[in-house]
Amino acid sequence: MWYYEKKLQYPVKVSKCNPKLAKYLTEQYGGADGELSAALRYLNQRYTIPDKVVGLLNDIGTEEFAHLEMIATMIYKLTKDATPEELEAAGLGAHFVNHDHALYYQNAAGSPWTATYIQAKGDPIADLYEDIAAEEKARATYQWIIDISDDPFINDSLKFLREREIVHSQRFHEAVEILKEERDRKKIF
Repeated sequence: MWYYEKKLQYPVKVSKCNPKLAKYLTEQYGGADGELSAALRYLNQRYTIPDKVVGLLNDIGTEEFAHLEMIATMIYKLTKDATPEELEAAGLGAHFVNHDHALYYQNAAGSPWTATYIQAKGDPIADLYEDIAAEEKARATYQWIIDISDDPFINDSLKFLREREIVHSQRFHEAVEILKEERDRKKIF
């Protein structure tokens, strides 16, 4: 079903080792409104969504995995040369003790990712409004990370991701309108 091109959707560069920034980025890696949650939410919801918009959930869900790969690359590049002391100073001491430099699905506060982050009501319009909210929360989180980051290279990649969240939200809004129109159409038997 997928064709994997062995390059990131958008380039990821870092200015210097920065474990503290990496810690903040884990929110988008394993947080409730992060890229893993979004990808799994949309690819799960696609099974109970009407055919008119199923492709949208599949396309955006797949793209979210590309975003997850970008976030993972950022975190890896920001921490790969960090010493245990630098990781501890950045608040990643417990992570280091449990995982060394390996990535782990958790949020910025260190709570592990959980399937409870994935919402699926089974009502297409309710699910799409949940998706809109998730995209807007991710957009806000990207902006807040940009606001505290001093790395122009990371900020460039984060701005790309933030803009994709806006596009996804707009596309979900369009899908809601399609489904409302279908729902409100008179049924003649």
